[in-house]
Amino acid sequence: MIIVMKQKVSAEQVDAVSQRIRSLGYEPHIIHGESRDVIGAVGDERGKMVLQSLESMAGVEKVVPILKPYKLASREVCPEPSQVELAPGVVIGGAELIVMAGPCSVESEEQIVFTAQAVKRAGARVLRGGAFKPRTSPYSFQGMEEEGLKLLDLARQETGLPIVTEVVNPRDVELVARYADILQVGARNVQNFALLKMLGQLDKPVLLKRGMATTIQEYLMSAEYILSEGNRRVVLCERGIRTFETATRNTLDISAVPVLKEQTHLPVVIDPSHATGHAQLVPSMCYAGVAAGCDGLIVEVHPTPETAASDGPQSLRPAEFADMMLKLKRFAEVAERTLPQVGGC
Repeated sequence: MIIVMKQKVSAEQVDAVSQRIRSLGYEPHIIHGESRDVIGAVGDERGKMVLQSLESMAGVEKVVPILKPYKLASREVCPEPSQVELAPGVVIGGAELIVMAGPCSVESEEQIVFTAQAVKRAGARVLRGGAFKPRTSPYSFQGMEEEGLKLLDLARQETGLPIVTEVVNPRDVELVARYADILQVGARNVQNFALLKMLGQLDKPVLLKRGMATTIQEYLMSAEYILSEGNRRVVLCERGIRTFETATRNTLDISAVPVLKEQTHLPVVIDPSHATGHAQLVPSMCYAGVAAGCDGLIVEVHPTPETAASDGPQSLRPAEFADMMLKLKRFAEVAERTLPQVGGC
C-alpha cells in the first residue's frame, strides 16, 4: 500500500503513521517528494487491506494499493525519477549523462592508472575495473582480488575518479565495500538473494546488472531485494540478453531502457561492451542507448586490448574511447543531456 500524506504535514504526523504501519506488521518506507511525502507499507500481501484504516489518521490524504509485485522500485511509490549520488559531485539520474569506463580486469598498476587518466581526460566520471571476476571456466583469469582493489584505490587517488567494481561472493561484501564507491552485481548474480540482501544493508550505491535470461519483472524484483533492506541507491544496468543470435556476444535489449524508465523510478545505464562483445559495435550502441533515454553508460577501455587478461575483443582503446565521447556529446544534446567538457587523449 501507498500512504499519501497531505501537503505540509508535520514530522510528528509522518512518524505517527510510520509507527502505526509497524504495529500492523508492515515496514514503512518514507519517500520525500517535492510537494508531499508518501509512505510505502511493505509486507504480507494477504492482510494488506487492514492498512486502509490509516486514512483516518491525521495528515493522511489517501491510501492506495500498489499493483506491481515490486513495490519500492515501482513508479507507483515514487512517480518522479530518482537521482542517485554515486560519489560527491557525481549524480546519476539527472541532466548529466554519466559515463563509467575502464578495463574488464585490473592487471597491473601501470595498466589501471594509465587507463584511469585516459578515460578521465576523455570525460568519464567513474572508473570501472574488475578485481573479482566470475568466469565461465574455472581455468580463466579470476582477478587480482584484494590486490586489484588496492590498485583501483591507487588509480582513484591519482585521478579523483570514484570506482565501480564487482562483488561476487557475499563473504567479500565487507572487503569490497572498504574500497569501492559503487558495488556492482554481475549478470550471474542478479538472483543471488543472499548477496542482494547484504548489499541492501549498506549505505553505498549498487549497480545491478540484468541477467542474461532475466525478464524485466524478475529484474525489478531483484532490485526490490536491495531496496527492501533500506538501500535506496540502486542503479539498473542493461547488459544484453541471451538469444539465438551468434553474431554478437549477447543481444542488447535497447527496448529495456524505455520500458524500465516507464516501470521504475531507478536510473538506467547500458553496458554495450558485454552486450555486443565487439569493440567496433560499442560506439553505435552507446549512441542508441542515449537516444533511448538511458542515464549513463559503462564501457570497457584497455590500453592494449590484444594483451588483455579478459574481454580484449570488446574493449576500446583510449583513443577510440575519446573519439566516441566527442561524438556522444551530439547525441547527448539531442537527448537533453549534458556531458563534461571533453577532449582528445
